[in-house]
Amino acid sequence: MKTTFTLLDLLDDPSDLRLLKINQLPKLAAEIRAFLIKSVSSSGGHFASNLGAVELSIALHYVFDTPNDSLIWDVGHQAYVHKILTKRKAKLSSIRQKGGLAPFPSRFESKYDAFGVGHSSTSISAALGMAIAYAAQNKRNQAIAIIGDGAMTAGQAFEALNHAGGIGANILVILNDNDMSISPNVGALQGMLTRALSNPILQEMRQTSKNILENLPRQALNIARKAEEHLKDFVTGGIIFEELGFKYFGPIDGHDLDELVATLENLKSIPGPKLLHVATKKGKGYAPAERNPIEYHAVSPFDPEIGIVPATANSKEINFKIPKKLTYTQVFSDWLCYKAALEDQLVAITPAMREGSGLVAFSKSYPSRYFDTAIAEQHAVTLAAGMACAGLKPVLAIYSTFLQRGFDQLIHDVAVQNLPVIFALDRAGIVGPDGATHAGSFDLSFLRAIPNLIILAPSDEQMLWAMLNSAYAQNCPVAIRYPRGNGRGISIADKTQILPIACSEMIFEGGFNYKIEHTKEHKKISLLVISIGSMFEMSECIASFFDASLMDLRCVKPLDGRLLTSALTKHDFIITIEDNAISGGAGSAIHEWMSENDIYKPIKHFGLADIFPEHGERAYIMETMGLSSDKIITSVSSWLAKNIQNRSSDK
Repeated sequence: MKTTFTLLDLLDDPSDLRLLKINQLPKLAAEIRAFLIKSVSSSGGHFASNLGAVELSIALHYVFDTPNDSLIWDVGHQAYVHKILTKRKAKLSSIRQKGGLAPFPSRFESKYDAFGVGHSSTSISAALGMAIAYAAQNKRNQAIAIIGDGAMTAGQAFEALNHAGGIGANILVILNDNDMSISPNVGALQGMLTRALSNPILQEMRQTSKNILENLPRQALNIARKAEEHLKDFVTGGIIFEELGFKYFGPIDGHDLDELVATLENLKSIPGPKLLHVATKKGKGYAPAERNPIEYHAVSPFDPEIGIVPATANSKEINFKIPKKLTYTQVFSDWLCYKAALEDQLVAITPAMREGSGLVAFSKSYPSRYFDTAIAEQHAVTLAAGMACAGLKPVLAIYSTFLQRGFDQLIHDVAVQNLPVIFALDRAGIVGPDGATHAGSFDLSFLRAIPNLIILAPSDEQMLWAMLNSAYAQNCPVAIRYPRGNGRGISIADKTQILPIACSEMIFEGGFNYKIEHTKEHKKISLLVISIGSMFEMSECIASFFDASLMDLRCVKPLDGRLLTSALTKHDFIITIEDNAISGGAGSAIHEWMSENDIYKPIKHFGLADIFPEHGERAYIMETMGLSSDKIITSVSSWLAKNIQNRSSDK
């Protein structure tokens, strides 16, 4: 049965919203919250952060003239309500799915999405750029950055604040403070904000100041208001933003629409840099999400009447004869705790991704050796370098896509000094529903160019464990990249295994009797399939189809020259299969090595095409990039036939 939303059903875009009376907005907020719970619980997606941003999103579109005024959402997973209010309500259930709405704001999707986003802490820089452009063109458009979920902890946010305050730009920054990122927020800044929101002096001042000020004459009123603001700055720590050149307002209740609308209306007419501190509750309006915002940050479909059911709830129904496949993240997590028990020097670092990177168990077992730098990837890399200089063995657990932000530090602070830092790169390759911003498409390409760095790519769980052991034994930086999701079901049989660094292995050699049926001579050829990392099972299938040889590369840098020389000279044709960009990837490394060693054989590379992947399930995205067994077999068959034909013609 279709649910009726009295006000929400009347809205098509923000111009309709602005026709409502302000006393109707709380009812609209309740309807949107109910719609969010219904939609996201059925389709999955980012949940708790959007429940906390309902009133703020309504107030912003109610007060500002969007899309002429630009709303720039930081991180972007708090923008579902923004999408609902901007002509995309009917498509919300398709979010993060093939052909559906993008998971974050996208300029390609809507004119209301002023800036595309996916990584954090970019909103203030982008809003400043727009404010400068508007001023240069004598436009009255407003630029509003909404930053929250821990994004204010990143250096880029403060770089932008410093610049905006220094030039007096007409910009409004809204700090949506919900005391959370994905993991709980950490650091001195968050401590300051938390103290501000809980300070009893501030609470009493907020409750009584309106009554006092209303009874004062105009001149005294202005003096009193200035005094109140200075006292509030002192109590809240807003003086930090004031010193950066911003007028600080707040904190105010981010769920009080009357206060939000009135405050935003006032700020709209105040020129120069302004920062509004808004206090919201992540998961607001859905009790399970309020109690556990981490679990409800991003959800798979669930029954909202019951909530998310723990994975162990149906354990009685599991067929225990079928071994459970561990995820690569879980293997890393288990290794980290195992190794920490043996090695006192081991420490672990994460830039605010404790849950996703598998550091929960370690953080609880070894709290003094666990370091969350908040959303500050550059700092995390250099922090690891400093630790390594002083004798510790740091392991930086970070998503492949987020290491891109620490590229300079990886080169100058770690690799130039040849420091023993282990980079555990989760979510390498195609991730799926989160789209281009979260795909780990480029790590092999940008890491290969860095001297002193070893690069490993495991094909199964035992290999990941052994590679972590091997990395720990090195006295130089090592990067190990692995995908999201389950391994192949290979048990960890040897926890002490250490691999040689150039550790490629020939899995099997083919019979060299595959015939190209399209040639007159039906010549036999020999084919070598080189698999990189998580593409092993697909590579094994393709090698079997062609009766080809199969090599598991494992070490992308340095390459196993001995084995490569033997295998490449023995085979007529070579194909490489990886889930990294073809440009500069592992296949390119092999091609370059062949050229340097005067080995000239036809070689074809399969990997991620020179496009940004769309959002959708991993299998679908891989299919669109030609990375399915059927598509590779078809492509290789055609390639072989063409090359055999050319050889025959040459003769």
